[in-house]
Amino acid sequence: MVLLIDSINAIRDFLDTGGQVLLVIGVLIFAMWLLILERFIYFFNGFRGYKKAIKNSWLKRNERNSWNAEQIRQAMISRASMRLNANLALINVMVALCPLLGLLGTVTGMIEVFDVMAITGTGSARSMASGVSKATIPTMAGMVGALSGVFASTYLQRRAKREVALLEDSMVLDH
Repeated sequence: MVLLIDSINAIRDFLDTGGQVLLVIGVLIFAMWLLILERFIYFFNGFRGYKKAIKNSWLKRNERNSWNAEQIRQAMISRASMRLNANLALINVMVALCPLLGLLGTVTGMIEVFDVMAITGTGSARSMASGVSKATIPTMAGMVGALSGVFASTYLQRRAKREVALLEDSMVLDH
């Protein structure tokens, strides 16, 4: 219990040090990773059943060599591609927003530094330290969130493209 309270206090202190923008970045990163985890779960669990159902539906067709059959095949593959790529665009937007919000944190922190300088009338390093901290922590958090999201998003996009190609290859047309 003491460890939990210490952890909560450490997180609260970190958020206070980074300012309000850090809280927004944290919520954004949390939402982004929820979507990323949902995509991973779908790739490794949900899509297998859907892929099997599409293949079975295609193989049960009596006629697989006409123009209509080709159009039906393309529609099935397109639906599978749409399911695989669901939320990937939203994840990419969240990845792009992370460093922008970090930059917003930098600007607000530097404004605080200039406010302290204007109030005190000096360039005292001690009086400016909290503003500089509020400027650098959100920037770091935004970059870390963006980098982790970029790696996950790239993997998911490659995996989706590969799964669509494998599905296309497995649904052959009779000639």
